[in-house]
Amino acid sequence: MKLNSHNEWDSLKAVVVGTVAGFRPGIEVANASFDILESAVALANKAYPQWYLDEVAEDLEDLCHIFWQAGVDVLRPNWSENSSRFQTPNWMAAGFDIYNVRDIHIVFGDTLIVSAPSSRFRLFEPYAFHDLFYQNFFEDGFKWISAPLPKLKGEYIHEIQRPRSELETVEDHLHQRLSHGLNETFHYLDEDEVIFDAANIIRLGRDVLFLVSSTGNRKAVKWLTNILGSDYRVHVTHAYRSSHLDSTILPLCPGVVLLNGARVNEKTCPEVFAGWDKLYFTEVAPVPESEVEFHQSVRIPVYKELLEMGVTSPLNHISSPWAGLNVMSIDSKTVLVHDRQIEMIKALEAKKFTVVPVRMRHCYTMLGGLHCTTLDVIRDSSL
Repeated sequence: MKLNSHNEWDSLKAVVVGTVAGFRPGIEVANASFDILESAVALANKAYPQWYLDEVAEDLEDLCHIFWQAGVDVLRPNWSENSSRFQTPNWMAAGFDIYNVRDIHIVFGDTLIVSAPSSRFRLFEPYAFHDLFYQNFFEDGFKWISAPLPKLKGEYIHEIQRPRSELETVEDHLHQRLSHGLNETFHYLDEDEVIFDAANIIRLGRDVLFLVSSTGNRKAVKWLTNILGSDYRVHVTHAYRSSHLDSTILPLCPGVVLLNGARVNEKTCPEVFAGWDKLYFTEVAPVPESEVEFHQSVRIPVYKELLEMGVTSPLNHISSPWAGLNVMSIDSKTVLVHDRQIEMIKALEAKKFTVVPVRMRHCYTMLGGLHCTTLDVIRDSSL
């Protein structure tokens, strides 16, 4: 196989699909023994009961069949080691989120870039992809570049209070996500070292859009600009409060972009989309009650018990309804969409796209939709 992908829409030939085979819940602790870490791992596993993992695996397998039927080769990552725990001089962690495969890797032409993750427990996650890239791409040749491994020392994520804008108030009213206070808490990263998730980036060919947020900083923008060189133009946006970009902005084909209408308007839309047909969308389906109940009754109690042990985890997070905007394009006319998103399906069909509905029962608690759990590694594409 020859690694080749330049954008989000050209005809797909090969894709990596996430898995829960070998999935390990992510946990982090500053000062502890491995005995405490092992106890925390056992506790964190309770947030992912077997019936739940079985349903996630079924939905991913169905997604693979959709790709196969479209003539797309499917690759899967694998973590087969007995342990997922590791240690740096500053902290311990365990876990591998090899469900959300796009978070850590991104392809620019024949170059694979491995990001500098914003989560400690994901720092060594690329190990789960080594066999896949060695076996399928190494002999045919490609550039494999890893960002500097960040230390992630101390409190590297910070908070700032900002007045709530009218746009943010509309979003909160629609989806009942936040309190009704006058201020909003935003998060940002230190600029001491390169930190970014690959999912902070959207590719438009020579133009690259980078979201500065709680999962990507400006030092990463400079690093990426230096690595990509003069063939690319890296544009920065920071107006949106989301961590990753693909629940806010996703180009569907040359000249058409899907936008989160509660986060983006004509004034805040990145200039790189000037002249594009902009599909502002707000009518996403709400988070299913079953997911909310599972989150509150299973995940949150485990999260709180871990905190009492001095262990942090992402178990207190659940994706917003905007996970429904997280779509994946097979080609410039065919889009995979979560099957609950009836209004989005109608809107895309009105734009003459062919829509393929996909079941994703637990994308909200797995913290990733169709774009998150797929990584396009070969498209019939040129720069």
